[in-house]
Amino acid sequence: MTTGETAPILAHLEEMRSRLVKASAAVLLGSIVSWIFRKQLFDFLVAPYVRSAEALGFDATELNLFGVTEGFSVAMRLALFGGLVVASPVLFYQAWAFINPALSKRERRWAFPIVFALVTLFLIGVGFAYWSMERALEFLLGIQPGVTTLISVDSYFRFTTRFLLVFGVAFQFPVFLFSSAVAGLVTSRQLADNRRWAILIIVVVGAIVTPTGDPLTLMLLSTPLYLFYETTIWLVRWILRK
Repeated sequence: MTTGETAPILAHLEEMRSRLVKASAAVLLGSIVSWIFRKQLFDFLVAPYVRSAEALGFDATELNLFGVTEGFSVAMRLALFGGLVVASPVLFYQAWAFINPALSKRERRWAFPIVFALVTLFLIGVGFAYWSMERALEFLLGIQPGVTTLISVDSYFRFTTRFLLVFGVAFQFPVFLFSSAVAGLVTSRQLADNRRWAILIIVVVGAIVTPTGDPLTLMLLSTPLYLFYETTIWLVRWILRK
């Protein structure tokens, strides 16, 4: 490999390092803020469990601590989760800024709308997951009667943070479809003709990535994703044509 060929690679690696540093700094700052407000974040995320436990008639609605260091690990997990959510606009912008130089002039015009859509849909996904979590917990905790429920705080927040992040990331699905259409990789006709495959892929991937794989959670995730798929077909057909 010649020196001329090596230089662009080194420049790309330097650019990647710079973007990763900025993204990491944003997550760190968001995590510090979340650590300061960890009590409020804890109460906010526990609220769906408390409401579902009360609806099921549980005698106790509190989570349990089973280890000396469990409380600290939960606090760190909450801080990191909050940092990712707070820093999500910066993360999406840095990712887009890294690939932006490789795009054509026509594709770069979509930079702001696509980054805005990524951030908005991620937050909508997290919000929808929070709303859905109470229904999922009622289903999961109440499916087997006659047992005493004793849930550790660590296992609950493993479930909660993954549940919220899976929905947030999954809701990016229409943005990637639309971006593929902008790049000329797919057309609205191709998307419409492959509806059956899209439904199958949505259901299979949803069953893999959901924390529990239960039918209710799968339905809660798959339904909006299919609606997004249909909406994307319409957007590709009318916006890009215009």
